[in-house]
Amino acid sequence: MLILFYNSFFGSAPPHVDCGRECEFTTDRDRLTEADVVVFHLPDAQFIGDAQKYPGQTWVAWTMESTINTPILGQPKLMRHFDLRMTFSRGSDVWCGYMPGNSEWTEVISRPLQPRVRHSPMVMFQSATVDRSGRNAFCAELMTHMPIDSYGKFLKNRELGIPDKGFETKLGVIGGYKFALGAENTIEADYVTEKFFQPLLAGTVPVYRGAPNVADYAPGDNCFVDASAFSSPAELAAYLRYLDSDDTAYASYLSWRTRPLHESFVQLLRETETQVFCRLAELVERRPRPRGKHALLPFGLRRYAGTKLARAKQTLRAALG
Repeated sequence: MLILFYNSFFGSAPPHVDCGRECEFTTDRDRLTEADVVVFHLPDAQFIGDAQKYPGQTWVAWTMESTINTPILGQPKLMRHFDLRMTFSRGSDVWCGYMPGNSEWTEVISRPLQPRVRHSPMVMFQSATVDRSGRNAFCAELMTHMPIDSYGKFLKNRELGIPDKGFETKLGVIGGYKFALGAENTIEADYVTEKFFQPLLAGTVPVYRGAPNVADYAPGDNCFVDASAFSSPAELAAYLRYLDSDDTAYASYLSWRTRPLHESFVQLLRETETQVFCRLAELVERRPRPRGKHALLPFGLRRYAGTKLARAKQTLRAALG
């Protein structure tokens, strides 16, 4: 099976994949005619207007971004040309979430908790100002009610002071705080990103504002503070100050680490054991091949063949935003 990544991943090459089977991955568009599966990264959809769909091919719409941040998902006339969806949603054909794999959880839960050495009770890492959820105003107001150390570009008030080695450094910093504020740029079911998982991995209590079904992704009971349960940032801050002052109450948010993981969480971990594109390959193998008698220009552009084709492509790119 040949799987072609048709366009880039935010300007970079898609991830390297090795399924250890008769499955080959490529980014070489010259092999489009022989590809069994063609994967399109929807956030870069403006670069797919010149693709042709050949008989028997499976086209895959891939994105980990929220629906509102991926406009093409809301355009049925364009989406009907894809055979499978691979997104963060549990309802998609192939679930492509942000949840770390089983090995990471096993390793971190076995570690002792870090000392809480930071002078503020809460940490925040946010650099992007993209905001479809009102998170920027929420975070700014919360900072007026309690001290928060912000290391990202947004509302930055702290420097790392150590070499930045990426993920390892971030977890080390988060682990020195009692709480970590995670506010998603979009509030949507199943859109649960690293903002929820990384504090748990670091042994810190997430203060989470995002997916309404975030509890479906929790490894145990009472392991996070749901910001949506409070009427205002001021009320949330008052509760966090209480937890900060009561060692027993705070410790109750860490006791999940000594108990068996939720069975629903374990099931999610089982799914992540197989790399997402290998799961895609397995699904394609099980499905009937799409029917088709001849090559098609994408999105119904065949009628624009000849001198009008360039204009049609421009129109498509404009529609994709």
